[in-house]
Amino acid sequence: MKSKLRVLVVGCGNMGASHAHAYHHMGDFEIVGLVSKGQSKEALNASLGAEYPLFGDYYWALSETRPDAVCISTYPDTHEPFAIAAFEAGAHVFLEKPMADTIPGAQRVMEAAIKADRKLVIGYILRYHPSWIQFIAQARNMGSPLVMRMNLNQQSQGYMWDVHRNLMKTISPIVDCGVHYIDVMCQMTDAKPLQVSAIGARLTEDIAPDNYNYGQLQIRFDDGSVGWYEAGWGPMISETAFFVKDVFGPKGSVSIVAKEASATGKSHSIDAHTKTESLRVHHAAIDSENKFLRQDEYIDLQDEPDHQELCNREQQYFLRAIQENLDLSKEMQDAFNSLSIAMACDESVKTGQIVQLTEAE
Repeated sequence: MKSKLRVLVVGCGNMGASHAHAYHHMGDFEIVGLVSKGQSKEALNASLGAEYPLFGDYYWALSETRPDAVCISTYPDTHEPFAIAAFEAGAHVFLEKPMADTIPGAQRVMEAAIKADRKLVIGYILRYHPSWIQFIAQARNMGSPLVMRMNLNQQSQGYMWDVHRNLMKTISPIVDCGVHYIDVMCQMTDAKPLQVSAIGARLTEDIAPDNYNYGQLQIRFDDGSVGWYEAGWGPMISETAFFVKDVFGPKGSVSIVAKEASATGKSHSIDAHTKTESLRVHHAAIDSENKFLRQDEYIDLQDEPDHQELCNREQQYFLRAIQENLDLSKEMQDAFNSLSIAMACDESVKTGQIVQLTEAE
């Protein structure tokens, strides 16, 4: 009988709680502690109906519990030191995106994983969503170059505005959310990004003068493909066209049609952010009279996991990576590359300059 993997859950907010629920219900994991600075760990214990050990200090918890694995869902400025400490303690790491809040920091995280010979899985949740996998596959059928248009603007209020304001103490929306969609664009084109340009606006006094709560980025690829992504957080954000996921190329287009997820009042809902519901596939082929040869197709997506189920699937993959000793070098490099591109976009916002990408392969 295989022994259970002892996991320390660090960060008990939205994502940490979802991952803890996954571990709690998976027979191959045993939670050895919940870590947070505030009261979220007590609330999480109650929601799990459990009495897991609670810790206010991560390093003390790491020393006391000596876990096999650590799940880190804290604010981005802690990702690097927390992950490196876990690797040095001999633990595998599931790390929420972004990998770090700087490019050198992300490099150090990868190096620590390799040196310790431990697994590092980064929380790119869309990679585990069957509908998004199909969306990417359909986009690749549209030829080259591609035009990729995506956004996720969040009209946040109440608790979510607290979350977003805290996030913006260390990161901007186009970096925090953008890494997901930059990763999707890179999978769609399988091309090298050449340059980025981006704009941003600070729409509230609630964040530091050097940050912004709305941003829009553009990426140019070496196959001629182009992509844009925009993200905004706050009570002032519009809910008109806040959920756009659309790609077209020489052979046609494919779009996510998510009527429920894109409905008014859903922009700040985490569960709505991964919804696809159906794909609309348009074929560009025309006859001698310039009439379309085929009608648009709607692909209804039956396997539509909710946010919790996606977190369950992420942790199933984390378990498999450990048990089967999977080679994660490509996944790590992909995460590093998408972060590098996002950080270049952040630089473009702050400098007003186009940024050439010389290291993103």
